[in-house]
Amino acid sequence: MRRKHLTKIVATLGPASEQPEIIRALFQAGVDVFRLNFSHGTHADKKSNIEIIREVEKETGRPIAIMMDLQGPKLRIGQFSKGAVELNVGDAFRLELEDNQGSEERVTLPHAEIFAALNAPTDLLLDDGKIRLKVKDSGPDFADTEVITGGSLSDRKGVNVPGVLLPLSALTEKDLRDMNFGLDNGVDICALSFVQRPQDLADARKLIQNRAALLTKFEKPAAIQHLTELVEMSDMVMVARGDLGVEMPPEEVPVLQKRIVALSRRMGKPVIVATQMLESMINAPTPTRAEASDVATAVYDGADGVMLSAETAAGKYPIESVAIMNRIVEHTENDTQYRRYLEADRVVPEATAADAISAAANQVAETLSAKAIVTYTTSGSTTRRAARERPDVPVIGLTPSVETARKLSAVWGVHSVHTNDARDFSEMVRFASDRVLSDGFAEIGDRIVITAGVPFGTPGATNILRIARVGQFAGQRI
Repeated sequence: MRRKHLTKIVATLGPASEQPEIIRALFQAGVDVFRLNFSHGTHADKKSNIEIIREVEKETGRPIAIMMDLQGPKLRIGQFSKGAVELNVGDAFRLELEDNQGSEERVTLPHAEIFAALNAPTDLLLDDGKIRLKVKDSGPDFADTEVITGGSLSDRKGVNVPGVLLPLSALTEKDLRDMNFGLDNGVDICALSFVQRPQDLADARKLIQNRAALLTKFEKPAAIQHLTELVEMSDMVMVARGDLGVEMPPEEVPVLQKRIVALSRRMGKPVIVATQMLESMINAPTPTRAEASDVATAVYDGADGVMLSAETAAGKYPIESVAIMNRIVEHTENDTQYRRYLEADRVVPEATAADAISAAANQVAETLSAKAIVTYTTSGSTTRRAARERPDVPVIGLTPSVETARKLSAVWGVHSVHTNDARDFSEMVRFASDRVLSDGFAEIGDRIVITAGVPFGTPGATNILRIARVGQFAGQRI
């Protein structure tokens, strides 16, 4: 199955989309990566999701990436005696460590770390920013606040502390259990939530031990202060605009989105733009024009992927959401301005053999009107380098590692293929030739450009470029 879109589509599974026939339909509609949200559901649910996805993968012969999205240290208030209260502007409201039923005057906040980090006059945001409190006084087990923005507040709503670095690890005890479960069941990408500092990634990296790609979700202002270092330490990146928009002024989020996407592209790290992309389709069969424009903007920026969350996990129109996102992506990529934007933002190659070969492959493919760039890779680095050039022809990623093939399905423009291990150049060219023919990328006699690393199986050693004609095993090596 050949995709027409270059920018990959990530879809979240949930109650509306966990049935085998729905997952198959989502894949057929254009999904490249399935996201499992470990904030909801049980391990039994997730195991069933994984088994169904792998069955679809087997049926279609196409590698599919599975992303495990860990909940992270989600901070929440306690419960109210009446289930909810109404807070009015100017009211005094107390947050306490002590576990008692809440009222119009107080509620439990079972997070001593927050109290330890508070200093007046800090703002606290509750229920995704709908309620704003200003801290007037605080101690190790309380915070006295004034209501700045009022409204209805109910049980277990989330708490955000903008501008404050909290002494919390990005991995909770629940996350550790979930991570072990996901890795044992073969997930391909581990997404880390509420990252604040480089140490969070270092801790996660030790636990993952190369069993999955490490994805950093940028959703805390504290993480932006370490942006370059965190992107460099990551395998993949996500612009998680939901929580990022809670703690930051809304006018700053679009600028940060472009900044994170541009930096990730320069560093060769696949980047996904997420949250509220087609939000209205949770309840409506079509998106708003603004939402369609939002998806197109991420595509124009050169993001590797765009993500659907509640639209597919809990919405009324999960398959339609993917189909419409696919149409928006394809239509945008067919715009002549799209190539101009990519060319204007082309990444400057580093002074390495691998970057030089990847840049040359793009140029050779353009000069010779080649039908595809075929990369032979073990770790995936050769293919990612080729994709970073954003070539005007498809990138076929051949790899003997099924794990690598799955991860590459999340990378811009890559048609990922799990193939046999090549023993020599002739066999490598034959594999490439056979695949571009069988998958409809070229015909006999067409030129293709092939890159690889020698000796085979050496990660990151892209050092060979070869021009070949499909169906003819003789080629010109550079």
